[in-house]
Amino acid sequence: MKILALESSATACSAALVQDGELVAQNYQSSGLTHSRTLLPMAESMLETCGESLNNVDVIAVAAGPGSFTGLRIGVATAKGLAWGEGKLCAPCSTLESMAWPLAHLEGKLIICAMDARRKQVYNALFLALGDKLERLSPDRAISLEKLGEELKNFHFPKIVVGDGALLCYNTLRERVSEMELAPRHLRMQSAWGVAMAAQRLVREGRLVTGGALTPVYHRLSQAERERLERERNLTSKSNDKGDHHNV
Repeated sequence: MKILALESSATACSAALVQDGELVAQNYQSSGLTHSRTLLPMAESMLETCGESLNNVDVIAVAAGPGSFTGLRIGVATAKGLAWGEGKLCAPCSTLESMAWPLAHLEGKLIICAMDARRKQVYNALFLALGDKLERLSPDRAISLEKLGEELKNFHFPKIVVGDGALLCYNTLRERVSEMELAPRHLRMQSAWGVAMAAQRLVREGRLVTGGALTPVYHRLSQAERERLERERNLTSKSNDKGDHHNV
């Protein structure tokens, strides 16, 4: 089975081609250019260099969330476009599970996946590395660094932090959480190869979707949505105050 995987959830973006679990090729770019300019050309040039075509790909996998709202939309939109044109099925992969897969070989370690979610929070999930697979120990969630630190005290495994929020997590919690280290730089950031590995599980479990059904999974409202709700709450509060004053 050939899987074309796309990753655009954070600052860098990448595309990978995996056949039967083996990495055939991967393109990675962190140039500061928008993913809308780089992701699709990157995937197309990779396939061309490998002598492959989209017609030969069985599944299109994408990091569906959590992550950057803009980055996720670009990745999902790109996957949708590729899938619809060729009638392919898609694998909507957890960004956090995807970043854990390159560390699965570190058997017995607790993998702390962390993406900076701002507001003193991280997008996070915990996995136990089991050599050739992962055991999920928490759901994908947005969690405060304070709460995550308290939770990690209950796990008595050697710990390794991965993701674009790894340094933030490590620097904040290392004095409170024992046996914690940073993943090496070449394995720390999100990659399309990890997305392809996560997609293989979805294939086995029969959890693929059509391009039309593919949607991002944000796990939290956008800043614009949070600000809108705050304005609405303030207006409601002011309206209620005026009503109370009138009744008096």
